[in-house]
Amino acid sequence: MQDNATEVTAAGIARLAGVGRAAVSNWRRRHPDFPKPIGGTETSPSFALAEVEAWLREQGKLAEVPLRERVWQQLTGHPEGPAVALAHVGCVLLLVQERPTVWLDIDAGSDERLAAKLPGVLDGVIAARFGCKPVNASGPVDASGSVNTSGSVNTATPVHTPTGPQLLPSAPLLRSAVELAGELGARQTFEFLLGRYLDAHSRQYTPTPAELAGLMADLAGPALTVLDPACGTGALLRAVEARPDQTLYAQDSAPDLVALTALRLALHTRAAVRGAVGDTLRREAYPELRADAVLCHPPFNERNWGHDELAYDARWEYGFPARNESELAWVQHALARLADGGTAVLLMPPAAASRRSGRRIRADLLRRGALRAVLALPVGAAPPYNLPLHLWVLRRPDRTPVAPEVLLVDTGAFAGEARGGPDWQAVRDAALDTWRAFARDGRLAERPGLARSVPVIELLDDDVDLAPARHLPPPAAADGVEQLAAVRDGLAATLRLTTGLTPPPAVPAPPARWPLTTIGELARGGALLLRTGALPGTPGGTATAAHARVPVLTDHDVLAGSPPSGTLPESDEEAVLTEPGDVVVPVLGGGSVARVVDAATAGAALGRNLVLLRPDAAALDAWFLAGFLRGTANNRQASSYASTATRLDVRRLQLPRLPLDEQRRYGARFRALDEFEQALRQAGRLGEQLLRGMYDGLTDGTVEPH
Repeated sequence: MQDNATEVTAAGIARLAGVGRAAVSNWRRRHPDFPKPIGGTETSPSFALAEVEAWLREQGKLAEVPLRERVWQQLTGHPEGPAVALAHVGCVLLLVQERPTVWLDIDAGSDERLAAKLPGVLDGVIAARFGCKPVNASGPVDASGSVNTSGSVNTATPVHTPTGPQLLPSAPLLRSAVELAGELGARQTFEFLLGRYLDAHSRQYTPTPAELAGLMADLAGPALTVLDPACGTGALLRAVEARPDQTLYAQDSAPDLVALTALRLALHTRAAVRGAVGDTLRREAYPELRADAVLCHPPFNERNWGHDELAYDARWEYGFPARNESELAWVQHALARLADGGTAVLLMPPAAASRRSGRRIRADLLRRGALRAVLALPVGAAPPYNLPLHLWVLRRPDRTPVAPEVLLVDTGAFAGEARGGPDWQAVRDAALDTWRAFARDGRLAERPGLARSVPVIELLDDDVDLAPARHLPPPAAADGVEQLAAVRDGLAATLRLTTGLTPPPAVPAPPARWPLTTIGELARGGALLLRTGALPGTPGGTATAAHARVPVLTDHDVLAGSPPSGTLPESDEEAVLTEPGDVVVPVLGGGSVARVVDAATAGAALGRNLVLLRPDAAALDAWFLAGFLRGTANNRQASSYASTATRLDVRRLQLPRLPLDEQRRYGARFRALDEFEQALRQAGRLGEQLLRGMYDGLTDGTVEPH
């Protein structure tokens, strides 16, 4: 039975109906029977989900609420907030995965019976899965949302059992979530809901992209005990290769993340999971731990990391970090928790490699053989996306002789175009190939422009600057000149093509007075199918092998005219796959853009913030449709404006009612304009590449100034 207390906002209603928020505002004004607000504020009201669902169905605007959407709306409308609700769901999904027959027994009956019986069975699952005695809602963080404010660190269990009264409001949500797990699986259901939750609260969390997490785990290598002292959403620990008798240790200062991370890991792996809430640098949870590997994406540029009270801490084996060097405190914490010969991989801001305030610590890390490699990532690899972040690979020195060289790698050449992200396969291949060769031989022959192993003595100057680009030889001159020649030839050919595609002079005509229709009317009449892209985010997620073969067409790809650059998340949410002749429209950004899917793009999954229109070829020409959707006036009348963004209500976009033959005449002209536009874009890209190569060649002496 649907929970009548579950609330939904205007944004949630828009998602249910596949429209923009402006359409929901119009419905409220124009329909007296639209459900009345039951909560929220005057500017951001909330409504009863059951009433909204019934109204949408009566109006013919919704055939049926998808189960996953209903679960999400129940979760976001939970009276204790979505984080608490998600923890309750995680506990029950773990029960379903571990003891499915037990759930079938307690699910039969009323919500009151379910809430009364659940705590007892959850106790056993939590104790068995997390290796400790559970506590009912009394630890630092728990599935009920209670938080210990004493400042102590409690490592008894990362997840605490909610009580019956705390579970009662969650009962309808829990039943729906288990039903969804029947379709997707328990792990995939939690990944889907967690991804939606993190996406909705993106400003509160700093994600570690799945590709980066996988690279860091592979650099660290196989390990039985792994620690992440700033675990966040668990992306790094989730990427660790599974091994028998493995134990994963997690700690974070954010109370709402530790329980969610522990549940996520328990659903993903059979490893023992240990978790703790607390400020790692001030109150570390595992002072006696000596792990095989430490993975860490620490907070950057923190001045309040404990500098004043931790001056005499035993972890500062390589020097006391300055107040503005919090990252070097995390580096030394990681080394202190490693077993001899263990490996740590940390994501670092590029300034940590060159700030003068940290040069003495960097020098000691080099002298004693603790710092083994610095790998520069391309711009866009992780937030902040405008910086080329670094990976530091460290090893706890054991009794073997100190290695005289350190590996420096720069993968910046693999940055992607626009906002599509880097070429992760190229980054991964370069990083792992160079690191494994260096780890095996203790040195690496020069790879111009990419990597070299540098004698430590060369780096121990006044600056101890470890930025890889400053120590690598430029790419081979011959290769660079040959590449520039190929780019110039390509540009010349593209410019000739562009000249041939230039539109003929415009012929003036009187303003048209066509009868108009809207996309919404065409969709209701069956002339086209309208679908929205609502793939969840991928915070820490990793695509399955099957998913990895399906690219995602993102809104940035559509705006830039580039190939699909996204990847499917592991949530197994049913994707909307594009077909030739589909028209894809971005709904954010305020631009007049519509893209017709061709054979090269067909089969890609539709990303978020996109609407797909699939016209009936017997009624609508795809190029005619896309061309008229790009009209500036058309977009202006269908757009709504917020303080920081413009949103397009695609259903309000207008088309003239024209016979199919006339549509095709316009469509042919629009298609020719699209070819001209693509040629201009290609010429621009090649021109920029040629300019940059010429500047670089002239300044590094590999090109003669003819």
